[in-house]
Amino acid sequence: MKLPNNIEGLIKTQNDLDTTTFAAYFTEHATVSDEGSSYSGREEIKGWIQEATEKYNMQLTPIDFHQNGTKGKLTVEVSGTFPGSPAVMNYHLEFNNAFISSLKITG
Repeated sequence: MKLPNNIEGLIKTQNDLDTTTFAAYFTEHATVSDEGSSYSGREEIKGWIQEATEKYNMQLTPIDFHQNGTKGKLTVEVSGTFPGSPAVMNYHLEFNNAFISSLKITG
C-alpha cells in the first residue's frame, strides 16, 4: 500500500517512539480526540502521545488508507502493552496542506 509522505512519516515516528517529530506532523492549533479526551495544539498533542507511548509502547501497522480532499481515514493495527492488544483502530484525519489539523481515533 502506498501512503502519502505525511502519513508514512506519522507512522514511522510513532513506531520509533519519536514524540517530538510525531507532533510536528500537526498544525500549530490541531486537535486530537482519543479515549474521550481532547488535546489542542502541538504541545498538548506531544504530551498526549508521549504519555500514551510510555504507558503502552504502541506500534502501528497500517491496514488501509483513503483520502478524499482534505479528509482521510487511516486504519491501523495498534499493538502494545494494553489489554486487548493488538487492536484495529481508525484514525479520522483532516488535513491543512501536508499537516494534520484534526485527528479523531475510534475503535
